[in-house]
Amino acid sequence: MIEIHNINKTYNNGQAALDGVTLKLETGELAFLTGHSGAGKSTLLKLISLIERPSKGHVVVDKTNLTTLASRRIPWHRRKIGMVFQNNLLLNDRNVAANVALPLEIAGYRRDEINKRVRTALNKVQLLKHDKKFPETLSSGEQQRVGIARAIVGKPRVLLADEPTGNLDPDLSRDIMALFNQFCQAGVTVLIASHDISLINEMQHRIIQLEQGQLISDSGTSAFNG
Repeated sequence: MIEIHNINKTYNNGQAALDGVTLKLETGELAFLTGHSGAGKSTLLKLISLIERPSKGHVVVDKTNLTTLASRRIPWHRRKIGMVFQNNLLLNDRNVAANVALPLEIAGYRRDEINKRVRTALNKVQLLKHDKKFPETLSSGEQQRVGIARAIVGKPRVLLADEPTGNLDPDLSRDIMALFNQFCQAGVTVLIASHDISLINEMQHRIIQLEQGQLISDSGTSAFNG
């Protein structure tokens, strides 16, 4: 589903964010991407979602080579990708349902289809009863679940999460990770960037460690203790 082939990424200021990274994720696989701040985790997620392009190497998602994908095709590619952020970027002037509906509205879906998908997504994150509430009235865990609902409402093939539990306490973090686990069991490929080693070890999924832009460990299902 996701293939990274000898990727290098150097920014215009000369900063080398990734250096020779190669890895592959299968359909329905959940993996954690870990490493210290500045290790290259966020950059790798940006290459998969085509927020950035690599300086060298190839990224292939769902058999599409992103390196040669025309700029006009980027919106088409991103419809396959759901993204969850540490700061959920919800719009406070829209209620929960409207926040979740936003990607479908941008993509031009019919209103009846939007309503159906929004209800399904909110039900999956157990927030259907809160659809008329506004984000500021929700707890931090509920807000993050709204962000996840928005990420999955388009039925993506790939779900990327950048420190999705960074602002949550341990119990809420486990609840969020359990949701990601459900999605991979349904066939979604999930890649989560996180520095929460204790929680990652609890999950017992594949762990990919970056350090200064290089892949230094790919541990499968074994725990990482570094």
